[in-house]
Amino acid sequence: MTPYQKRLNPFIQRMAEDMQLRNLADSTIDAYTYHVDKFCRYFGKPADQLGPEEIRQYQLFLVNQKKASWSSFNQCVCGLRFLYEVTLQRPWEVRHIPFGKRPKKLPVVLSDEEASSLFQCMHNPKHRAVLLTCYATGLRLREATHLRVADIDGKRQQIHVRAGKGSKERFVPASPRLLDELREYWKIKRPNNYLFPGKTPDTPLSSPTIQKACKLGIAQAGIRKAATPHTMRHSFATSMLEAGVDVLTISKLLGHSSFVTTMIYLHVRRQHFDRSPSPIDWLPVRQCPKWAEESLSQSIAPQDPEPPTAGATGNNAAMGNTHTEEPQSPVRRTSGRKPRKRRRK
Repeated sequence: MTPYQKRLNPFIQRMAEDMQLRNLADSTIDAYTYHVDKFCRYFGKPADQLGPEEIRQYQLFLVNQKKASWSSFNQCVCGLRFLYEVTLQRPWEVRHIPFGKRPKKLPVVLSDEEASSLFQCMHNPKHRAVLLTCYATGLRLREATHLRVADIDGKRQQIHVRAGKGSKERFVPASPRLLDELREYWKIKRPNNYLFPGKTPDTPLSSPTIQKACKLGIAQAGIRKAATPHTMRHSFATSMLEAGVDVLTISKLLGHSSFVTTMIYLHVRRQHFDRSPSPIDWLPVRQCPKWAEESLSQSIAPQDPEPPTAGATGNNAAMGNTHTEEPQSPVRRTSGRKPRKRRRK
């Protein structure tokens, strides 16, 4: 029984049925019905008795008191919009449900050394094989855990992804090294149906299990980045971009609907920074900080001449060399033009 089937609210049950008729994913139904159930429980009233003012109050509660992320906030908005527009047939309510501006964050990417140290710290062969598959092919975590043994085509060196986002299937290339790793894993576990089974052979491995294993491996490897299993996908896309693969090809391998989503990896590739010099390299040496100028002037400045001795002064007087230089008068500067003649009256 899925989580949305356990919710006994009649409006939520009808909403789940409307989403099933539109062939939406079970995870989407669970997320939307979860937020609608929380919305109704917050006011203690059924959904048909709540309007725009209650929606506004609940959104302020999510932002100010619950401190919900903007992704969760927008997910709640999508659930409420579906409820009022489709299930309750009140589309005029939808115009009063605003979306939140989601901050744009750059993805976290692991270097080759960090990825190698992470895989060395993964001692469970199943967990290690899942993360290796995500890193080598750019699959999402759910796509990797739902792979079946029949989806691996060793002769053509490709993997058939059936559980893609939005129920979209695609093929991704499998490197010979990844195939060797999967063969070694298969010799140990001998799976029949799912390549990475869970508690039973007929159920796939759960995502929280891999997330916990990845978090433990990152701590053991000494990586200070906030890396998750999805970081393997970001690292794959960035490495392919740095290797010279075009954006359209990477977009197809990742399963993106638009290549605009893939262009975010242009901001984290290393060539993007290597080709951009720093203006500080063009400054002269005299633009150094004060402490650097003082040390530099002390090392370059000539030493002061020694004062004359008393003996040298007496010898000069005995030789009659008593001439002293008089200060010269300042030279008046004149312009190069000729003086003007006076007119005769």
